[in-house]
Amino acid sequence: MGYLDNSSVTIDAILTIKGRELLAQGDSAFKITQFALGDDEIDYTLWNTDHPLGTAYFGTIIENMPILEAVPDETQALRSKLVTLAKGTQKIPVVSVNGSTTIELQDNATSILAPQTLNIAGANSQMGYTCIVSDNTILGLKVETSAAGMSSQVSETYISLNQDAHSISAVGFSFKIQGKASADGDKKATVTIIGNETGGSVTIQVTVKKKTL
Repeated sequence: MGYLDNSSVTIDAILTIKGRELLAQGDSAFKITQFALGDDEIDYTLWNTDHPLGTAYFGTIIENMPILEAVPDETQALRSKLVTLAKGTQKIPVVSVNGSTTIELQDNATSILAPQTLNIAGANSQMGYTCIVSDNTILGLKVETSAAGMSSQVSETYISLNQDAHSISAVGFSFKIQGKASADGDKKATVTIIGNETGGSVTIQVTVKKKTL
């Protein structure tokens, strides 16, 4: 990860594994239909209402902060996504999964994740949720209830420093995760679920217990 020169407007795009796969097909399969924006690198506590030069300078420090370059790993980037909500919305969407943010699994054990947006009626009722597993060598992922018009295919999205490990993602209304235990010890991964219509999200810490012989 590095920084970009923010003295000029820059567009820096990196394709995910799936994006490169579609681009390589060369038959117009690669089409950008959705995108996300985030402000992970911005520290809003630096907004200075006491600046001696007046209101035009309140955000000077923020505007001059370095901008992070694009990376295709959802566990490292776009953790603070910008969202567009209907005019007049007075609540930030809160996503909950089974009322817990931690899960413990044994080898091959499964858990059903059924996300809900608690405080906005009808939210995410059309496009569902995106479920992102940080490491597919620790957890498997399957769509239990698919969203109308959306593919239920699980996609590999990022290769980590460990070439055997990928983050994987899928879209739907409910999901099944399955533990993949190791004899080396307990393993941990994260599952992030994002509402596709509101941008509300929750991250669950999952521990897969050491394989016992």
